[in-house]
Amino acid sequence: MAILKLVETEQELIGLKQLQTNNLRRLVGEAEAMKEGFVTSEYSLELLKKMHAIYPSIIVKEGDEVVGYTIVTNKAVFGEHPELDHLFNTLDATKYNNVFLKAYPYILIGQVCVGKSHRGQGWVPKMYDFYKSNHAKNYKFLVTDISQANKRSIRMHEKIGFETIGVIEQVGTGWDIVLWDWNK
Repeated sequence: MAILKLVETEQELIGLKQLQTNNLRRLVGEAEAMKEGFVTSEYSLELLKKMHAIYPSIIVKEGDEVVGYTIVTNKAVFGEHPELDHLFNTLDATKYNNVFLKAYPYILIGQVCVGKSHRGQGWVPKMYDFYKSNHAKNYKFLVTDISQANKRSIRMHEKIGFETIGVIEQVGTGWDIVLWDWNK
């Protein structure tokens, strides 16, 4: 039976990293990426440790195996990863309700992924609800970007309540900036 929990051990971080690697767009092939979804950014174990020291990420575990994750991060990791830095800079210059996001306390999804064996079982909405229950008291919004090529992820985020508030050019393609307003 799979369970939802916060990362607690280095072994869980290693499992998260392995699931990330297994789902990288450059490794899964284009046909599978378009059908199943994909992740683009790759984070080192050292960066994951820094992120988790600030806020542990959310994982789905089946026995000892990490089968899903949502990486939690904020500006404390600025300067550690060029794609995250670009995203934070873009978000700060993006307006929501006619106010720049930098004026609001927001938290970022560094990445979300569910392994093939557990897709279609509702884990992404469950992870996001868990995310909200852990962070809504300190942040107004949950923000991320999604490759416009990742239609599966875009549909899932829309169902949860995310709205597109902008577009960013990154890693050679367009990305939708999406925000979940926890006050709505």
